[in-house]
Amino acid sequence: MTTFNGVGVSPGRVVGRVRQMPPAVSEPPAGLPLAEGTTPEQAVAQLKTAAAAVQSALRERASGASGDAKAVLEATALMAADPMLIKAATKQIESGAAAERALWEAAEGVASMLLQLGGYMAERSRDVYDVRARIVAELRGVPAPGIPDSDEPFILLAEDLAPADTATLDPRKVLALVTADGGPQSHTAIIARALGLPAVVAAPGVRAIPDETEVYVDGTAGSLSTDVGPAELSAAQDWTAQASRLSSFEGQGALSDGTPVPLLANVGNAAEAAAAAQAGADGVGLFRTEFLFLDREAEPSAEEQTAAYRGVFDAFPGKKVVVRTLDAGADKPLPFLSSSDEPNPALGVRGYRTDHYRREPAVPGVLARQLSAIAAAAAVGTTEVWVMAPMVATPVEAARFGRLSQDAGLKTTGVMIEVPSAALSTRHIMKHVDFASLGTNDLTQYTMAADRQLGPLAELNDPWQPAVLSLIAVACNAAQQSAVGQSTEKPVGVCGEAAADPALAVVLVGLGVHTLSMTARAIPAVAAVLQTVSLEQARQIAAEALQQECAAAARASARAKLPVLEELGL
Repeated sequence: MTTFNGVGVSPGRVVGRVRQMPPAVSEPPAGLPLAEGTTPEQAVAQLKTAAAAVQSALRERASGASGDAKAVLEATALMAADPMLIKAATKQIESGAAAERALWEAAEGVASMLLQLGGYMAERSRDVYDVRARIVAELRGVPAPGIPDSDEPFILLAEDLAPADTATLDPRKVLALVTADGGPQSHTAIIARALGLPAVVAAPGVRAIPDETEVYVDGTAGSLSTDVGPAELSAAQDWTAQASRLSSFEGQGALSDGTPVPLLANVGNAAEAAAAAQAGADGVGLFRTEFLFLDREAEPSAEEQTAAYRGVFDAFPGKKVVVRTLDAGADKPLPFLSSSDEPNPALGVRGYRTDHYRREPAVPGVLARQLSAIAAAAAVGTTEVWVMAPMVATPVEAARFGRLSQDAGLKTTGVMIEVPSAALSTRHIMKHVDFASLGTNDLTQYTMAADRQLGPLAELNDPWQPAVLSLIAVACNAAQQSAVGQSTEKPVGVCGEAAADPALAVVLVGLGVHTLSMTARAIPAVAAVLQTVSLEQARQIAAEALQQECAAAARASARAKLPVLEELGL
């Protein structure tokens, strides 16, 4: 028996055969010449044959896809036979370069040209790079990069997944995700929870498992076993039955004593908002507006922004939608707003800072124009629109954002608490805003000084860390104190991935959190667990977790008091 241990990031127990995700295609050596005995004409023919094979494979996959995945595959297939790309590579082959090196350099030139054109043409540069990797892989006779294609469902093993890898990830085919790298708050973890796939990250050694090996994956325990027997098959069958009990959510989130805990959804566009409403979410606790801005050379127009925001608001008439203003910088650079030369982007000019600490080449007024567009969208309909700024670190920043929002005509303003300084300054920050939302993803990585994408640091980058829980407790207590003598309470919510963990959701409520926002798929499970505890019980469970000396002990302490987790397979 061989067991690989990592970090469980999405619950579920499944048995299936594995498929390894091919490694990234490496760049051919500079100056790589034609192979001995190969003429330029033969090399050009090989290149054209490889390009045609790639185009055919992409078209075949597109025929069985739908929606965004179909569009991505069709666009990439067109680029595979682009005359400009093949012509540029042919010239280099005629000068003595090997086909793969010639194509690599030709694609770099085409992509650079498209980027300079901007707009839609700049977006096509991604297709060029994708095609380049696929054709080079075909020339080398190795598997194409990206999610493997398979007629049968499989368990995907990978080093890690980039956001772009998900374009063709079909949850009907992929039974579970297991990665050797990545952390509990990495893109892979977020994707897995959004799709409802059992997942384990930071599991060293899984890349050595041969394709077609039958394995058992436990997304709750964070393990993969190559020894599949009656016990594992039974556990997988039990999970399937248990999961059906958690497939729907009716009514509002509440504790066993009737204490309301609104369960909201994290969304990025109108389609996700409609799906969240269908899933029963009580509103939106995090509307990520940056997806409207990504992959652009210039900010979207006021009309385009207003229409996009209205699409989300329309999904929740009469309910709350919390809009996060543009969170650019770090892993989401924008050419018109953030600089690419920062030595440490995660600690640089990102989020709210792109407006307050603007530096070249940032365009002034982006935040003010976004707030105006949000206000214009909010003016139509009955949605209760709240707005908050990311990466606020001081009361002075909170006060400035509050004024900007009020000037735009937005009534309810707040801030994200995702850096330790903000958590420690909550009492003063709340003097200037109406609410706060804890971004546990960044709060954890900044508290623990651990990049959330790095697998080796997964143990540190865990929201169960007592230091993180302590900061959450400090922020909640300070917010309550700031409301003393006020006519209305100033609520604190959580919109980070921690809210999707049913056990941690109980602890968060016990620490004083008022609302929880998560991927819509997690809402039924969280609701089911919250219904089994009273507010007093949640407070006791949270107090015990705070007393532990490590994340594992804090988690174990809470789970021991929540037998329903085992009953539901969570």
